[in-house]
Amino acid sequence: MRKIILLAAGMFLSLQFLNAQTAEDSVKTTVNKLFEAMKNSDGALLKSTFADSAILQTIGTDNTGASVIKNETVADFADIVSKQTKGSLDERIEFGTIKIDGALAMVWAPYKFYYNGTFSHCGVDAFQLVRMKNGWKIQYLIDTRRKSGCN
Repeated sequence: MRKIILLAAGMFLSLQFLNAQTAEDSVKTTVNKLFEAMKNSDGALLKSTFADSAILQTIGTDNTGASVIKNETVADFADIVSKQTKGSLDERIEFGTIKIDGALAMVWAPYKFYYNGTFSHCGVDAFQLVRMKNGWKIQYLIDTRRKSGCN
């Protein structure tokens, strides 16, 4: 009887581990789809990665060096992307940290951005995703941008 309980517990833990991998892979797929859309100048695909009420922000600096937050709508972002030459937008990320709790996921992803094959800037993308009926959607994206310290 003890062997059966241990076997059942082992199978349960294995299934839990596989589910966690599947959720993480699904989150990565959504994030990667965003960058695929950028690279292919596909505004419709880009929009499909975001939740209807998504918020996009960038942390920049003003003339005094103080931090400022700039807001952008998904529609404006998709419009800008769709007007670019295919292949001109190339954001290369590294999945640093991914945390998932039920229907909430967080992704911390350092990146380097290239425009027309030339390095432009680097920073970090911080995503909050929500698992909806039709899969993971980006609810919140905030990023930093800098030209130095990008190694």
